[in-house]
Order: sequence, then structure tokens, then C-alpha cells
Amino acid sequence: MSGNGDDNLVPGPAQDPQACLQRQNERLQLLLNLTTRITSNLDLREVLRAISANFRELMRCDGAGVWLPGEEAGTFKLYAFDASSSKGFAKEDLIITPAEDDPGKRAFETMKPTVATVEEIGWPGGGEGYRLAAAEGVKSACFIPLVSRGRALGDLMIVRKTEGTFTAEDVDFLSQAAGQIAIAIENALAYREISELKDKLAQEKLYLEEEIRSEMNFEQIVGSSAALKHVLQLVETVAASDSTVLLLGDTGTGKELIARAIHDRSRRKERTFVKLNCAAIPTGLLESELFGHEKGAFTGAISQKVGRMELADQGTLFLDEVGDIPTEIQPKLLRALQEREFERLGSTHTRRVNVRLIAATNRNLEKMIADREFRSDLFYRLNVFPIRIPPLRDRREDIPLLVSHFVQKFAKQMQKKIESIPAAAMKGLAAWEWPGNIRELENFIERAVILTRGKSLEAPLSELRKPGTDTRPSPGVQPAQEDIARIVKESISAALNGKKDFSDEYSQKQREEIVRALTEAKGRVGGADGAAARMSINRTTLISRMKKFGIDPRQYA
Repeated sequence: MSGNGDDNLVPGPAQDPQACLQRQNERLQLLLNLTTRITSNLDLREVLRAISANFRELMRCDGAGVWLPGEEAGTFKLYAFDASSSKGFAKEDLIITPAEDDPGKRAFETMKPTVATVEEIGWPGGGEGYRLAAAEGVKSACFIPLVSRGRALGDLMIVRKTEGTFTAEDVDFLSQAAGQIAIAIENALAYREISELKDKLAQEKLYLEEEIRSEMNFEQIVGSSAALKHVLQLVETVAASDSTVLLLGDTGTGKELIARAIHDRSRRKERTFVKLNCAAIPTGLLESELFGHEKGAFTGAISQKVGRMELADQGTLFLDEVGDIPTEIQPKLLRALQEREFERLGSTHTRRVNVRLIAATNRNLEKMIADREFRSDLFYRLNVFPIRIPPLRDRREDIPLLVSHFVQKFAKQMQKKIESIPAAAMKGLAAWEWPGNIRELENFIERAVILTRGKSLEAPLSELRKPGTDTRPSPGVQPAQEDIARIVKESISAALNGKKDFSDEYSQKQREEIVRALTEAKGRVGGADGAAARMSINRTTLISRMKKFGIDPRQYA
């Protein structure tokens, strides 16, 4: 039982010209008010409530509201509603599933106005919308689709408790107003979407920052040795200042973790912590990474780039492997540290920054100065507050704590339940020299967890005694001494039997180790995932060995 809008319209009553003019002026004023509301308020519900109240008053009807599509398909939500009196059946946030021939649904789908009469509203076979209107005593209703850019956004609903009172003039006016209401809805929805996205991004930022802090803080610096406690005391001392810090120590000792701890305890902890591994960036690109470049500054510079120095403004810049910075870039870095200003590549505009620098290296910078590989003035600028990170062999008492920490970490990641670490395994791990320090220990424990099939850690200690690795004995450690005796015995036996010299065999093993590391690193020498890091040696040392053996890393890329 349905009718179309034109069939259900009634002719307007005869009125004197003065009353007609007054009504036109009132409606024109409403249209002007709509325009003002649309441009001055982006809160969707507030705007629609005000619109509903104005329409109910101007149209001299019993209720006015706006229906918008619900979250579930096929549903509609009464987003705003204003009534002179209500029995409580119609209220804001009411959600209904209208019947196929529901006049409101018909207006929405056809994007044409629909007028419902008392016969339609009282029809027993009607859907939820009919029953709602009948319960409120509605005798006639007009639904005007809210259309913007060819898309229906909802319906404007006007209801009366008297029969046949919507004229063609009423529908024409409501249709004119609906266009402006649709614009208001579209703007408000867009604003709400942007606000929600902004809030989401802000929450994600807070989450990521909190995640970083939870991963990189004193609680995650595992150990209780006197050597480590001394380092942490220095961190607490220098963190409150803005002084430059130089972290010294072997590869894999946790210099980045200490750098983050300094940042998190400084006045800059709410600002950005930016890191740059100078050894991981090709020499030709390092200046661009550090200071940025303008479009067209060099071949391949197809767009503008902000450098790490600029990104770290008001925050902390961590330069790892600072000893690998080429000598031609060092003067520009020195100026940026001293004068706090620099220019992007391809630009003459001087940019000023306020950056706290933390540098780290595993190289002997004083020797590099003597060899003219590092500027002395830059070294003095970096060496304001040096902190030497002890190697793992100098804090052996921390090894059991680190082993337990890494076992828990990787067991959780791999969803394994490892309840114990054999005493013999722990003793063997504590006795080893760990030339690769904490990174080597972490990688070894990860392998051990992978190999473990039961509830007790299965540590492949034999891997620590393979030829070509550091087999220097720890004080009082018998297994290492036995290895040395075995190696000497094998060397003598080989010489007596006329076999190739043991040093040749060792060189072959060393070459194989380099080739294996380059293959795993896909030809990359430096960087956190490069072959040098995998072998726990300096990049320059690896380059020297590759030259010795005639190895070209490009063959393994």
C-alpha cells in the first residue's frame, strides 16, 4: 500500500496576499539561517537539532527530524528529532529497519519527495516505520531526500497529526532547503571523519611512543654488574644536560639502548629521537640523509627531502658509527654542531636547529686522527662527555640474567614453554668470550630456542667452538684449553704428514665465513644487517679481509 508524493499532495488553501508574503519571508529567512548554521558549526547533531526545531516551528507541524543510514545495512537512524509533544516512541538514536514500501525508504532510494497519508500510515501490513508513526498518532508525513553530488545522505521528515496538509508549495520549499541541509551533513561528516582520523593518528603516535619507551628504558637494560651500574650512573648524570655524548665500545654492546636511555631521561624526551647509522648509508648519499636536499640538487633528486638533522630539531639525533663519516662531510657536521645551522644540498637558505647529539663508535677515533681519517676538531666537539660501554666479557655476571631475558623473549615470540636452563649450558655460556657481545649472545639464544623441543633449553654449545671463531680461554675454563691443545696437536700432525699448513686451512675457513656472511647479507658489507655485523667485526676489518682474499661483494648481491 503505497502512494507517490504528487498523488498525496493537497491544494493550498486560499490566503490573502499579505499572509502569503509573510510566509514567503519567513521561509526565506529560514534558508538564510540555514546558510549561516552550515558555515558556522560543524557539529552534525547540533546542526540537525537546530534545523529540525526551525522547520517544526516554521512549518507549523507536530514534529521534524532527520533520518540517516544506520551502521548496519538496511537500517535507518533518527539522528535528530524535535516535537511539540511525543508519546516517547520516536526519539533520537532510534534505529529501525523499514519495509520495502516505507515512504521514507522510498524517498531515500528514488531521491524524490514522498508524502504519506493516513491510509498508508494505518495500513496493517506496513513495516516498523508505519507502526512507529501510528503509535505517535501521526496522520500525514513528508519525506524529503537529502541529496548532495548525486548521492542520497538521508531524509528530512516532517510529520503532522492532521490529515492531508502538505501542499505542492510546502514540498517545493522543503526540497530547496534539503539541498542546503545535505551540504551541512556532508561537511559535518567530512569534518567528523577527519577529526576521528586525527584522533586515531594521535593515539597511534602515543602508542608507538609508549611502545618505544617500554622497549628502550632502564628496565630493558638487563644486568646488575658493577661495570653496567657505573654506565647507568653516567647516563643519569648527563641526561639532564644538553651536552654532546660520545658512546664508545665494541660492536653489539648496546650503544643504541644507552642512547635511548639518555634521551628518555632528558628534557627532550617528549620530542623526536632520530637515529642514523653512518656506516649503513653509501658515502654519496650520507650528506643528503644528514642535511637533506632540494629538488634537482643532484641526479635522481626528484623531490625535496628533509634531513635527519632537521627532523631531530628540538629532539635528539643519534649518529651511530660516527667514525665512518667521510672526511669531506665532517666540516659541515662540525659547523652544524657548533653554530647549529646548515644548508640543504642544492640550497643557499641557512636553516637553524636545536639538536642534542649523541654519537657512537666502535673505532679508535684518536688513532684515526693520527692517520688523518678523522678531524681532531670534530673529535673534541663530540668527546664532551664520553661513556665507554663495557664488552660482555667484562661483565660476565650479567650473562645469566641476559640469557634468561632472551630465552623468555624468544620463547614468547615462538609460543614455546621453556621452563629451565641446564646448569651446564649456563656455565658454558657464561664462560664464552662473546666477541660479538650482547648481539651475538641474543642471536645464539634465538637459535637455541628454535632448536629446543622440550621444556629445557637446548643450547648448541658446540657451535661456540667451531674453527674460525674466537677460542681464547677464559680464566679457569677447561674446555677452551682443550680446544687449544687439540688445535696445536692437529697443526703438528699436519706438518709431519706433509699436509697443507694449518694457517692455510684457517684462511680457507675464514674465507668461507666471509662468503657465507655476504651471501646472507645479499652482498651488503656495512649496516645493522650487513656482513660485518653478522660476523661481529668492524666494516673496515671485513673490507681488508675481502681485499686479502680477492672477494668482490657485488657477486653476492
